[in-house]
Amino acid sequence: MNFKRISGLPLFLSICICNSYAQIENERETEVVIESVAGNLDENYDYSELQEHLEQYLKNPLDLNTASMEDLKEFIFLSPIQINNLLRHRLENGNFAELQELQTIDAFDPETISKLLPYITLKRRESLKDLRLNDLRRRSDNDLMFTYSQPLQKQQGYLLSDSAGHSHYEGNNVRFLTRYRYHFGKKLFAALTMEKDAGEKLFPGQTGLDFNSVTIFYKGEGRIRKLVLGDYLLQFGQGLGMWSGLSFGKGAAIASIAKQQSGLKAYTSTNEVQFLRGTAASVGFGKFEVTPFISTRRVDGSLSEEDSSGVVQSIVSLGQSGLHRTATEIENHNSIQQTVYGSNIQYSDNSFRAGAVVYKTGFNKEFQPGKYLYDQFGFTGSSITNVSFYYNYNLQNTYFFGEVAHTPGYGFAWSNGAMVALSKEVSAVILYRHYQKNFYSFFSQGVSEGSPGTAEDGLYTGLVISPDPKTEFLIYTDVFRFPWLKYGVDAPSRGYEAFSQFSYSPRKSFKLTLRYKLKNKPENDDGNQTVHFLQDVQKQNFRVELNYKTGSFQLRSRVEAALYKKGQAREQGLLMYQDVIYKPMKSRVSGNLRLALFDTDGFNSRVYAFENDLLYSYSIPGYQNGGVRFYLNAKYGINRNTDLSARYAISSYTNCEEIGSGLDKINGRNKSDFKMQLRFQF
Repeated sequence: MNFKRISGLPLFLSICICNSYAQIENERETEVVIESVAGNLDENYDYSELQEHLEQYLKNPLDLNTASMEDLKEFIFLSPIQINNLLRHRLENGNFAELQELQTIDAFDPETISKLLPYITLKRRESLKDLRLNDLRRRSDNDLMFTYSQPLQKQQGYLLSDSAGHSHYEGNNVRFLTRYRYHFGKKLFAALTMEKDAGEKLFPGQTGLDFNSVTIFYKGEGRIRKLVLGDYLLQFGQGLGMWSGLSFGKGAAIASIAKQQSGLKAYTSTNEVQFLRGTAASVGFGKFEVTPFISTRRVDGSLSEEDSSGVVQSIVSLGQSGLHRTATEIENHNSIQQTVYGSNIQYSDNSFRAGAVVYKTGFNKEFQPGKYLYDQFGFTGSSITNVSFYYNYNLQNTYFFGEVAHTPGYGFAWSNGAMVALSKEVSAVILYRHYQKNFYSFFSQGVSEGSPGTAEDGLYTGLVISPDPKTEFLIYTDVFRFPWLKYGVDAPSRGYEAFSQFSYSPRKSFKLTLRYKLKNKPENDDGNQTVHFLQDVQKQNFRVELNYKTGSFQLRSRVEAALYKKGQAREQGLLMYQDVIYKPMKSRVSGNLRLALFDTDGFNSRVYAFENDLLYSYSIPGYQNGGVRFYLNAKYGINRNTDLSARYAISSYTNCEEIGSGLDKINGRNKSDFKMQLRFQF
């Protein structure tokens, strides 16, 4: 690796900035929140669900005097202890008179309060009492958005045709997304989402775009507390028994290790896999709440070949990509019928919550047994029942949480932990998890190192130290063990992960962050022999980041290095970038840009970095090989209710003549794309 190729990038670009009295808009806070929990997620994870909730609270702040525990859990940067302390303060002292009272609540530090303030207020919420039909239009917020994107270089999948006899993409390389959202305060919500991914046909079934999602959601304060028709999510406990949609685990936001369940939620994402379709409701009986649900939908999957009678025998695997571009992907599209039904019952008191969920998942075909030794404990059959019990309890400054899940006739999984504020300056968290190899759930997203469904034991410990409002030091360790084989690991194994971060912010306009991460876990050796031996794979990441704000500008500089080691193999990677963000308060124009230089020895030493994108679009790509990347996002407010946004991004590689592989391969050194977005608010 040659670090000289990128040593010419200045860490801090010298740019002339005129001082302005305008301040950076609050939307930046949403980006900070998302990045803090995105450390260990897949680069293609869809964050629009989280962003949409936060953006709605920016437009319609939450009334702190009527906010419930479920409402406050929408703010993922709040720990369970902070939420319980806030609710207890309101119960003991009455309604908030001023937002400044937050400073008097235990565990509420200045940084947390600063993050929370843009999303809250002290005012009455909308009510549906005495509502007239005309009010649903006159007093509502409507948001209609069209997004168009297209890569500017042709990939291999678009250059082949049917006559060539090779697999290829059936549609063009355009991605198109239509989103409509209707809000009547926090009480009534409706959403329509239609999407065509690049490579997919425009109207495959003459029923709209490739993916179509509709939901109508009601939230009340009477007997019926929630009601949904269409697409929805269920999130209970610590994610072992039933958790669909967005889920966070290990990352820089240590408090997020304790999952904050939201129960029944409307579905608004473009992820085509993790959601339910049908109807559900949450019905209150005093301190008890019952949530029955039913879902039936077609899902993607690979089926075994037909037998001599022409009958398809079994399900080989379920699809996870949501892409329907090639003949095989189109054949697998909606090939399996899935039915889910059950109920959750929950008891909630001021500081105690306990609940149980029971549900059945059925398919119209049986799953075939696994072919390989590592998946011989994989699920077989056409239906399973899942049962789980969960709890959380707040005792002064200690928060206990956990869940036990079981697949009757098969195995167990459990996860239990505690979070404690040892003092105003120090807080800690511990979590132990145990997932048996014959525990099955199609909606399990508990904290883990392996993929869902993998047998695992683990002990996570974290510590946050804030000696003063300007300084924060956090660290976590996770020791894990896999008692059975995994893909690419032909023996039981164990490993560990360590993470530390130091932040210093002497004033709101300046923040320095230092980060170190180490992960060590075994994999098969790289030999071609029949029997593989395990070798430790170690990866280290070092990061230095500086954020600086002045007037309408924000500068963000980062240097990150990655070191990879497996046996005698070594790889190194380095990424340096400079962001400039321009968000004046009253100007029609805003935007941001990045100039990045990167040099890595290969795939194993790639460096991930969060990228700004158009509204409700986010990416965390892996920078690999060597080259330069540049992107520019610009937004223009046409009028008060209409804005137009555009994005251009290009990666130019210095050490390769083709980019990507398979049908995504591009001949040449440049890879670029263009996006445009038109938004109407009325």
